[in-house]
Amino acid sequence: MSTLLEAINDPADLRRLPRAQLGLLAEELRAYVLESVARTGGHLSSNLGTVELTIALHYVYNTPFDRIVWDVGHQTYPHKILTGRRDRMASLRQLGGLAGFPQRAESEYDTFGTAHSSTSISAALGMAVAARLKGEQRHCVAVIGDGAMSAGMAFEALNNAGVAETDLLVILNDNDMSISPPVGALNRYLAQLMSGRFYAAAKDIGKKVLHVAPPLFELAKRFEEHAKGMVVPATLFEKFGFNYIGPIDGHDLESLIPTLENIKQLKGPQFLHVVTKKGQGYKLAEADPVAYHGPGKFDPAVGLVKATTTAKPTFTQVFGTWLCDMAAQDQRLVGITPAMREGSGMVEFQQRFPERYYDVGIAEQHAVTFAAGLACEGLKPVVAIYSTFLQRGYDQLIHDVALQNLPVVFALDRAGLVGADGPTHAGAYDIPFLRCIPHVSIACPADENECRKLLTTAFQQDHPVAVRYPRGAGVGVAVEPGLQALPFGKGEQRRQGQKVAVLAFGPLLHPALQAAERLDLTVVNMRWAKPLDTELLLQVAASHEALVTLEEGAVMGGAGSAVLEALQAARVVKPVLQLGLRDDYTPHGDPAKLLALQGLDAAGIEASIQARFGDLVVRPTPNLKVVG
Repeated sequence: MSTLLEAINDPADLRRLPRAQLGLLAEELRAYVLESVARTGGHLSSNLGTVELTIALHYVYNTPFDRIVWDVGHQTYPHKILTGRRDRMASLRQLGGLAGFPQRAESEYDTFGTAHSSTSISAALGMAVAARLKGEQRHCVAVIGDGAMSAGMAFEALNNAGVAETDLLVILNDNDMSISPPVGALNRYLAQLMSGRFYAAAKDIGKKVLHVAPPLFELAKRFEEHAKGMVVPATLFEKFGFNYIGPIDGHDLESLIPTLENIKQLKGPQFLHVVTKKGQGYKLAEADPVAYHGPGKFDPAVGLVKATTTAKPTFTQVFGTWLCDMAAQDQRLVGITPAMREGSGMVEFQQRFPERYYDVGIAEQHAVTFAAGLACEGLKPVVAIYSTFLQRGYDQLIHDVALQNLPVVFALDRAGLVGADGPTHAGAYDIPFLRCIPHVSIACPADENECRKLLTTAFQQDHPVAVRYPRGAGVGVAVEPGLQALPFGKGEQRRQGQKVAVLAFGPLLHPALQAAERLDLTVVNMRWAKPLDTELLLQVAASHEALVTLEEGAVMGGAGSAVLEALQAARVVKPVLQLGLRDDYTPHGDPAKLLALQGLDAAGIEASIQARFGDLVVRPTPNLKVVG
């Protein structure tokens, strides 16, 4: 790392640099981002694309007094580096280290915690209104990507901001790329950049020429009002009440800085359209920004190396294969994703069944109701969605799918802890928020083969079913190739022990089996959080003195709560220990370490059971040292 970046410990240092040196700083900053991500893993393409924009914002605005809100926030590594966190980048996304997204508790420069899409304009508008009410002369800026502009929340905020009488700047970072390639009519509209540039240049020249002939100038103005809606992206945002500026080159500091300085002098809502390139400055990421969106550790000189085929398949890959196999068997199957084609394992499905594949963009609410409409007409939609993203379509899930009892399958990826992405992406709440909804069933597969079978079971039902599975690989169970289903709503006993029985929901079955060997416990693979296998539950309760429920999800209202409710309904009084995610947010870090912190690894499960039911379980024999 060379001297310019070393000398910057906060944006005040940046603002003391001569403007002529900012280009060199951008080169150093981009190289440092690449070097850092290669060592730790994390988001790369998006961060390489925001280097100049980040420099320009902190150079022009008086941060942190002026507020910058980054949408999603996965493009804020340059921001973190310039705001006093350069020396901590080696800890990125690790337990106790820097978060991969903005966090208010981490820095005063992180003005709003983000990680889900399309929230920035609403938050920045709230800050701008607060500044006006408090009499503070501060600037508020929202930076949002073109992919995030496909979400309805962004337009709700624009609609409000245009009449809110506040000084708000919205910057559209147009890189023609969300996580998956963006889709939809809006993206096509924004993609008319060449037309926009041509129109802007022609308009400026025309004004200079036609000012000498007022009648012709008036005629040209009338033509402009009718014509520009066909060729210029300005019209849409001007209709919301914004003053549209752009598009400009988001990698050209000589354009960015003067433009931002001019905008600072303007009153009312402003909209700046900047064009950037994901992966800018690193040819491999420029060529394949999807692959380099969130890579693990790699050698920048070599690039990403394709994983060997001997690796265990992930649950996501198991789902992707099942989806293709089921689609080949049943023509009614339609696959839906809200802008997560790669993350949800749907690339092969799109290639093989393009007429039945729908990426609706970052629009989870629409994805759920769109699926409901398909189901009304006899099709069998499968919505591939992260657990944490389904939260964004909760009303639609209740009102449009469940109330009408429509056969929609929700393939809930990233259920449970997700590791480095942290609490914003953890699927901690799906069991509690789903099981309280009438008609909805919840399957919790314990391994890869069970995941495939339970997906088939879910697809065969005539009502909504969610199948929740974790991020990454399972224990390595061989996956059978057929489309065999498992009995609906039924679990199985996996081990017979004494006195204490563990009721496991999902992949925590396997550490439970390890603990059971040491303490001689009965272990039951419950498989379904709803409907609960009450027949099996009551059999186990009758033959054991205590029960333990185990789930990688929130304890409050979760599967353990369902067990307690069922026991109470049957008037069975039995001590029950509920193990799961505590009533707090789990930080980012290595998944195995996070499970251990929650007491959900084999050692933690064993310790919790011993602490609660020590008089009932077999205590492990201590290691005896031979002296002599």
